[in-house]
Amino acid sequence: MDKTTSGWINGFIGVVIFSGSLPATRTAVLQFDPVFLTVARAAIAGLLALLLVLAFREKRPARADLVPLAIVALGVVVGFPLLTALALQHVTSAHSMVFIGLLPLATAIFGVIRGGERPRPAFWLFSLAGSAAVAGFALMQGLAAGAGEGPGEDVATSSTGDLLMLAAIVVCGLGYAEGAHLSRRLGGWQVISWALILSLPAMIVLAIVLMPASFSGIAPPAWTGLAYVSSFSMLIGFVFWYRGLSQGGIAAVSQLQLLQPFLGLALAAWLLHEPVTWTMLAVTLAVIACVAGARRFAR
Repeated sequence: MDKTTSGWINGFIGVVIFSGSLPATRTAVLQFDPVFLTVARAAIAGLLALLLVLAFREKRPARADLVPLAIVALGVVVGFPLLTALALQHVTSAHSMVFIGLLPLATAIFGVIRGGERPRPAFWLFSLAGSAAVAGFALMQGLAAGAGEGPGEDVATSSTGDLLMLAAIVVCGLGYAEGAHLSRRLGGWQVISWALILSLPAMIVLAIVLMPASFSGIAPPAWTGLAYVSSFSMLIGFVFWYRGLSQGGIAAVSQLQLLQPFLGLALAAWLLHEPVTWTMLAVTLAVIACVAGARRFAR
């Protein structure tokens, strides 16, 4: 199997794993405070990563790798989980899933900046078209809420969730590209493991400080959501994702993320019984078509 094909396979596995992140976060944040959820999932994943590094007796990263690892940690260990958890207090996971359509564009932009990749002009036209579709969807949702409710409180709430999701996409794209660039030297699972370990001391302290007074009222679905985002979303998924980006190219393989909204919408409807409107499906399919075109011109 050639390196490019291996990259696409690893990237696809990562996307499948990540597609369950927002529904799992939505389930967990219904009973866990979003800030506690963020630090708890990072602490649990950090402990698992520490065991993994010790088991394989991995050599410590060089001093020059610490800043890139810190960027990865701030982007995907803290930034994206926290911002999405906060956003999911205002919007459903089905609504937030459409914003994942922006991730290929964000990742590709940072791939150009950090990875030195140079996609053809047509790539950017398709990517920008997909981004415009997502932005238009968010605008229509806000206008519809304002027209239906009147006072404006729901509009503010929807706008807050949309802005938080947009910020999450930016920091996640940076973390993806930085991690993929670094994994060419360290390896995919090593990058996410060291990023988690780097943030582990702070995450453990914050998890203890923010821990609820009692866990007696936490239902099993919330614990399942916490377990999923701690193990799969924070660690296992990145093992495949960073390997795929480094092998197949950041801009090219990042286009696989357009499968994530489709898979996530299906999971949200199946597991959480959330409504999935025709508008959400139409926009998601439009974005998938745009980034599928961008993939053709990624190199």
